[in-house]
Amino acid sequence: MIIKAPIPKIEINRPPKALIEQLKGIGSATASSELRRLGINRSAIDGVKSFVPGQTAVGPAITLQYMPKREDQFPEGEYREPELQVHRHALYHAQAGDIVVVDGRGELSSGVFGEMMLTYFKGRGGLGVVIDGAIRDFGEAKTLGLGLWLKGVTPYGHTQTVQFPYAYNVPIDCSGTLVMPGDIIIADDDGAVVVPISLAEQLAAKGGEHSDWEVFTRIKLAEGGDLRKYYPLSEEGRAEFEVWKKNQG
Repeated sequence: MIIKAPIPKIEINRPPKALIEQLKGIGSATASSELRRLGINRSAIDGVKSFVPGQTAVGPAITLQYMPKREDQFPEGEYREPELQVHRHALYHAQAGDIVVVDGRGELSSGVFGEMMLTYFKGRGGLGVVIDGAIRDFGEAKTLGLGLWLKGVTPYGHTQTVQFPYAYNVPIDCSGTLVMPGDIIIADDDGAVVVPISLAEQLAAKGGEHSDWEVFTRIKLAEGGDLRKYYPLSEEGRAEFEVWKKNQG
């Protein structure tokens, strides 16, 4: 068996909790629209959908990267020594409020995590996982209270198939979208969006205003208001919105 060096603990820079709180009222759809206006054309992780409808999560990304199996890098005997398993170390690093984002190479026959690993992550205070790939033990995993944004589920563990966990807290390609360790993830029923730390404060400001006028517009449309006036807001509609916002405090 090939002996590997101990896996180092790799820290990430987590954003301030106050900034996370500001982003919690902004959904993934609004986030992707506003990020496009801020110059980020690809922020959503395509093909990944919520497998636990109604769950939302906003938090920093712990990243995990999978690679194709090659015997000199991942010999069959390696699983006899659990501490050599990189995906375990990604979870060891988790703190309350974190989201694990995985480049699972879109592989649907390889379970990145199972129930026990996800139970541990939940116990650490984790919010959810976003995986370009699959998990196993879905029947139990969906009851844990974690958000699960996945491409699919499978009965297979990853060691039974074609890939292995290679690195964590490195830049990854998650279904064609770049995710840096510590980026903020906004995930809900529409999907998962990656917010660069450098743009998070601007998104919080612009997205908060966007959310406010959407509430106003939703009320007006439900009352039978004119779509041309309220979506998007015309000058007349925006004047009404400003009065409404002032009255709401």
